[in-house]
Amino acid sequence: MSANNPLPLRVAIIGAGQVADKVHASFYSARKEVELVAVCDSNQQQAQAFAERYAVEHVFTDAQTLLRECRPDVVSVCSPNRFHHEHVMQALAAGCHVMCEKPPAMTPQEADEMRKASRQAGRVLAYDFHHRFALDCQLLRQRVAAGELGEVYVTNARALRRCGVPGWGVFTNKALQGGGPLIDIGIHMLDAALFVLGFPQVRRVTAHAYQKLGTRKNSGQFGYWDPAAYTVEDAVFATLEFAHGGILRLETSFALNIIPQSVMNVEFCGDKAGATLFPAHIYEDVDGDLVTLLQREKADDKRHQRSMEAFLEAVQGKPAPIADAEQGYLIQQLVAAIYQAAETGKCVEL
Repeated sequence: MSANNPLPLRVAIIGAGQVADKVHASFYSARKEVELVAVCDSNQQQAQAFAERYAVEHVFTDAQTLLRECRPDVVSVCSPNRFHHEHVMQALAAGCHVMCEKPPAMTPQEADEMRKASRQAGRVLAYDFHHRFALDCQLLRQRVAAGELGEVYVTNARALRRCGVPGWGVFTNKALQGGGPLIDIGIHMLDAALFVLGFPQVRRVTAHAYQKLGTRKNSGQFGYWDPAAYTVEDAVFATLEFAHGGILRLETSFALNIIPQSVMNVEFCGDKAGATLFPAHIYEDVDGDLVTLLQREKADDKRHQRSMEAFLEAVQGKPAPIADAEQGYLIQQLVAAIYQAAETGKCVEL
């Protein structure tokens, strides 16, 4: 094929669950510059069904075998959290660019190894923190950087569900998942908040975690689970103190007795103006009257697509603002600090 028509990038997916299906495979299958050539899952039947849905030629139950026999250019890692480190390291060692689902890993040490390996291999490693790719996030980042809110000294990030324990996958299994709502949904609003703020340095972390409802109930809006096998937290409440003096308060839950069914949003309080993330809204008061400086009617719903597009552009050598390995390592450090502070009841200095 000529230089004007390069061969498509060969893509493999490790992990054939819901996010691999609804996000990664659906994106790749619609792109002409890539070819989805292989899928791997420990469940042979699930991998085969996935392959049939997307006309994928090669099916594997072992990631190393896939990498050796298919030699893909790009790998999406959608396996359970416990295996992110193993699969990302294997893919990087095989010379692949990698898009990994969140969280990066189970520990900061693993995320650090992944960060260093991507740098050494000279390959792109991105994490699917897709909420930061909403246009709302991009707009607020620009306005905060321009000083429109002034000094943002209080940020409230919420990822809350009233009765939203996932009834599928391994979301209630701490050994495979690493945690509960903090790892699953809280980490998204944490990343989005830090992105808008420009990733200020965190000085210390305090937190509380609770397991009150998941072991007492067995069903909710997302199906059924085994309360006897529920080993993750129901809710986490954390405060991050920044070196510049501001704070970020994070609240996240699978099950919490609140009025709304769910909340996924961030509020920023500055000394000039305040803002809400979804949809993007900036406001201030003038002599007691509320003045709107920016208000989107509807939040951007193409976040996953924009995240995947940025990754593919980075792979092709184009400048793209991906959620990179450095930021993934930072987020993993903060998650670990939150869990440590909740477990010990002590402030964690960073």
